[in-house]
Amino acid sequence: MTRLILLAPLDGWATPLDEVPDPVFAQRMMGEGLALDPTGATLRAPCDGVVLTVHRARHAVTLRADCGVEILMHVGLETVALGGRGFTVHVAEGALVRAGDALIDFDMDLLAREAKSLLTPLIIAGGPAATVVEARTGTPVRAGEVLLTLLVQGDGAASAAAGERTQSAEQSVVLPLVHGLHARPSAVLAAAAKPYAAAVFLAAQGRRANAKSAVAAMSLGLRHGDALTVLAEGEDAAAAVAAVAAAISAGLGETPVALAEALPVPSLPSAAVPPHDEPPALEAQPPFAPGETAVIRAVTAAPGLALGRAFRLQEEEVEVPAGGLGADAEQAALAAALDRVRTRLAAAVAHAEETRQTQRRDIFQAHLAILDDPDLLDEAQAAITGGEAAGSAWRAATDRSAAALRALGNPRMAERAADLIDLRRQVMLALAGREPQPVILPQGAILVAEELMPSQLSNLDAGRLAGFCTARGGPTSHVAILAASMGVPALVAGGAAVLRIPDDAPLILDADRGLLHVQPPADDLAKLERETARRKVVAEANLKAAAADCVMADGTRIEVYTNVGKVADAVKGVAKGAEGCGLLRTEFLFLDRQTAPDEDEQAAQYQAVATALQGRPLIIRTLDVGGDKPLPYLPLPREENPILGLRGVRIGLRRPEILRTQLRAILRVRPVGQCRIMVPMVATLDEVRAVRDMLDHEREALGHAPPVQLGVMVETPAAAVTADQLATEADFLSIGTNDLTQYVLAMDRGNPDLAARLDALHPAVLRLIRQTAEGAARHGRWVGVCGALASDPAAAPLLVGLGVTELSATPPTIPDIKAALRPLDKAACVALATEALAQESAAAVRSLLARAGLAVAITEGAA
Repeated sequence: MTRLILLAPLDGWATPLDEVPDPVFAQRMMGEGLALDPTGATLRAPCDGVVLTVHRARHAVTLRADCGVEILMHVGLETVALGGRGFTVHVAEGALVRAGDALIDFDMDLLAREAKSLLTPLIIAGGPAATVVEARTGTPVRAGEVLLTLLVQGDGAASAAAGERTQSAEQSVVLPLVHGLHARPSAVLAAAAKPYAAAVFLAAQGRRANAKSAVAAMSLGLRHGDALTVLAEGEDAAAAVAAVAAAISAGLGETPVALAEALPVPSLPSAAVPPHDEPPALEAQPPFAPGETAVIRAVTAAPGLALGRAFRLQEEEVEVPAGGLGADAEQAALAAALDRVRTRLAAAVAHAEETRQTQRRDIFQAHLAILDDPDLLDEAQAAITGGEAAGSAWRAATDRSAAALRALGNPRMAERAADLIDLRRQVMLALAGREPQPVILPQGAILVAEELMPSQLSNLDAGRLAGFCTARGGPTSHVAILAASMGVPALVAGGAAVLRIPDDAPLILDADRGLLHVQPPADDLAKLERETARRKVVAEANLKAAAADCVMADGTRIEVYTNVGKVADAVKGVAKGAEGCGLLRTEFLFLDRQTAPDEDEQAAQYQAVATALQGRPLIIRTLDVGGDKPLPYLPLPREENPILGLRGVRIGLRRPEILRTQLRAILRVRPVGQCRIMVPMVATLDEVRAVRDMLDHEREALGHAPPVQLGVMVETPAAAVTADQLATEADFLSIGTNDLTQYVLAMDRGNPDLAARLDALHPAVLRLIRQTAEGAARHGRWVGVCGALASDPAAAPLLVGLGVTELSATPPTIPDIKAALRPLDKAACVALATEALAQESAAAVRSLLARAGLAVAITEGAA
């Protein structure tokens, strides 16, 4: 027998467990012990030991003493509901502590106001059998005074150590996943751990997570190259660790990537627990008054134009009882509710399989996996055991997991938090004995809401839904993916203004331009309604004329090309009057695969596009990846800001074998001379020269005598201001307004919070376009635009006035662009551009275009 002395972890009044107003503790369901009514606000270690767990809500910690006894300290009662508010953690899981070391500080005033009680149980929760031989209760104690004396069976520390050697295991691995530990590999990881009886954990950067929980594993935020340790405790610990570590090394269903180039990432300090905050509440504002007009800028989730009336989607409220009917009844209720939702999701998956809607199937399969997540279930069931009702327990568990994903600072992970909130709502409806109510939409409804969940969208009648706009959300969320697959124009992240839209208000949703026109002026609305009725006639006329070259009234020739992402796009472009392809995005060959395409495959695909263009010019952009487009087979160094790192031409020069293979494939396209080559993300003249040298070498090696035009994309401010230098080496310059705008305005174009301010018509961007055209003209080089601004017919005259002579647009906009330019002359465009450059903002430029009668979205002359 071994004697273990536990010191008081707090200043306070020592109380028997019988007096704790919580049956879980009072009835010793978790173990023997006592409680303290604290007068001090720091929880300290009662003995030497190791930190086993720190609860994600920061209100509880478990230690293992050197003799193997496990001690749980739970600050206050029902404090889990605070979600970490009022607690500061000073230790991490796995840390060694000495008696008296600070573990947790807590805000006594906050707990006194919002928690059920400040009573803090100290429980003997596990380890070898231990008997309490002396306990101080009914008396005040000071932190560090003897509180409990235990007799522990076994041969003391040696016995515990031997037990640990046979019942615990660990192995260090490095994460070989380019995209990090995101949802799909986390699910594979959980599946690998679940067959084992042992408790399995991942430990990294001072944090630990249950490996059997996909949500918990995801919340670690592990990235490519991160070191982690797989730990297990239990009878089959060694086998569990070996299996999970092997699964990680094998890639968890993805191709593992060599890590030689991965850069180390400093570990977070152990006390740096990220805050689990809810997204900020949208500021409440009065609704728009009848007849009040507004234009809301938002982020495009799915393209298209829709005219309709607002339909306000209100979330179904589910009342949650404050207390339950007893643990057994509430556990049974939660299990039944989960089964009902699980059955409904399984049916949705089956239907998606039958109709070959793979994206919808994958989304609902992910929801099924979340329903079975052990961390969510364990946390909800523990709260129920503590006396909570099933609804409040499930809500708290899902909310905390969603907050953990938001706290990672990763926009994609934050968008996945919406899936958890969706499941929270579905399960709570089931607990209330209700099914999700079908929403009866009026014909041509444009749905507006704070946020739309995947399950809600999938249950709407797509034939009646003209489009939707939400205040929150992101462009890569599951609801955005669903909208695109349904062909529904959609905007997200419109902000609080979306919530001001009255029900049944007339709307024009222009998702192509990221604009929602609210209660447009009656004249404009009437014009658009008339125009909608005759749009087919106008479109047919423009389409018939689109086959001819674009020549302005004064004879100025403007080439109107199309952007292409696959062979089918080239066919569509030609049908719409494209005079060539101004941008072939070759990423379509490299993405969503595990190995790079070889030269033969690339040559065949480029030839297919060239053939579809029927001899028209084809400008092929070399591989533009990195940044927001990583490749699993192309390991790159870890970067704090990949948008400013290795991407575009920098990767081609770093990995010349990839660029050389692509150049050779392009040179094989026939007829000779149809293809031109364009290099992305150029910033310096030496980059152009390096690619030119490669091209000349490969051309000579293939016996390809005729020279091939080599151009550059102007996407960086550096390229724009040195365009006169680049034009000494480049045969043409093409402006990518999407990236150029984000770099000029220092705004990430993937950040939905900045969407309303990211506008390529900003005068700063326009001035760089003009400077690019002037620099190129000094050497007789032509300048095109292949970014999103080129697909805006309203902007076409402005771009021509700035010196652009080629526009590469999306196929549907080509006839309208030609129709907008043909009646104009170059002098009028130059005058318009001069006035635009003097404006103070993008909004002012847009107003200028509208006053000039050039806006096509809502004016009489639109086509």
